[in-house]
Amino acid sequence: MLNKYRLYCPGPTPVPEEVLAKCAEPQLHHRTPAFRKTLESVTGKLQTIFKTTQPVYTITGSGSSAFEAGLLAVLKPGMRVLNVANGKFSERWSTMAKQYGGDVTDITKDYGDHVTPADIQVHINQDGTPPDLFIVTHSETSTGAVCDLKAVLDKLRDHAPDCLIMVDGITSIGALPFDMDGWGVDIAITGSQKAMMLPPGLGFASLSERAWAAYDANDRKDNFYLDLGAYRTSYENWDTPYTPNNQLINAADVSLGMIVDEGLDTIWQRTEACAEAVRSGVTALGLELFAMMPGNSVSSVRYPAGVENPDKAFRLAIRKRFNIHLAGGQGSMKPELFRINHMGYTDVFEAISVIAAIEYGLAECGKDITFGKGVAAAQAAAAAVLNR
Repeated sequence: MLNKYRLYCPGPTPVPEEVLAKCAEPQLHHRTPAFRKTLESVTGKLQTIFKTTQPVYTITGSGSSAFEAGLLAVLKPGMRVLNVANGKFSERWSTMAKQYGGDVTDITKDYGDHVTPADIQVHINQDGTPPDLFIVTHSETSTGAVCDLKAVLDKLRDHAPDCLIMVDGITSIGALPFDMDGWGVDIAITGSQKAMMLPPGLGFASLSERAWAAYDANDRKDNFYLDLGAYRTSYENWDTPYTPNNQLINAADVSLGMIVDEGLDTIWQRTEACAEAVRSGVTALGLELFAMMPGNSVSSVRYPAGVENPDKAFRLAIRKRFNIHLAGGQGSMKPELFRINHMGYTDVFEAISVIAAIEYGLAECGKDITFGKGVAAAQAAAAAVLNR
């Protein structure tokens, strides 16, 4: 039986047909006026999405490459770094900062939990000395947990006004409310394959004036390809220091244009509607959400109880039977949960359809399911958000 492939993973996410068509155009050279014009256009659109007046640099690499570039721009050996570790990716940033000589302290939270202003207050009371750099993952992709970023940053600045702030916005920028300049973020990064509606292969990073001052005072020499100073110089002529993935950058001009045209407020509402539909749908079916404060970018859901080897019997069975790809858990959470994307090129009808697929999957696992119960809850939840 023919079943169209449906991708519901939180990265890579679906790519619009117009963007795929742009990727398929004949290869052009990147050291040309046409490419420089495209890079300038892409940068302006990224500034709108990041909500910053600072340039946003496009790096040929993943979101992790953008993070590494941003980190090494300001990190000095021995610098006091405070990192929030509450999932696989936030733990990666701690490891990276330590590897490059940072004196790292983690605010460690359980997987599925999130940092709060109270956690910042507790750390300040216990430690006494303010950090030089604070790293926080706005939306932890591995668990679906989000934090109230503005409130956390406000609390931090109350006690450490000179601390640089670095935000992993890989599954938040373009999907959730985010305001780099308004919230005082010094280093913001994201990747192409999430809310930017592109294939994997590009990382985006922006630095505040404070971060650039720290860069100019940083004399470390162990970074070359990811040296944002080289990008800063090249961007004066709308060029890149090294060979870019110009095919993806051309496609980014299309996808980012779609984002700007739709408008961030509308996108944030659509993303919320998709998330609320899925959360209400799975809850109506008796499933449990994993994150304590679920974000709208990605939902993490515990596998149904009483099913042996649920990753195979449920998630992989749905893929095999219906050609629907849900993401599994990561690390220690692999046998515990599955994850569903709400970012980018997705809408409420896809959110509702994934609930229908979950109903079929539960039935295949022998669960007593009333078909349509989850779907009805999903429809009502989406309508409540869209009709506000």
